[in-house]
Amino acid sequence: MSDAEHKYWYNMKTGAVEHGYESASADRVGPFDTHVEAEHALEKLRENSAKWAEEDAADNR
Repeated sequence: MSDAEHKYWYNMKTGAVEHGYESASADRVGPFDTHVEAEHALEKLRENSAKWAEEDAADNR
């Protein structure tokens, strides 16, 4: 078993936090070390997207 199987995932389809590989990989994001981190997955995704957009904009100047 891989370590990721013991971590937490956020299911984008249902909005539920899952422990291990409960759903199809296309529906989940992660892994996260804690249940709380997985609960905030959408916030983290938004933060990362904004950061990457800023970095891309700076690279294109």
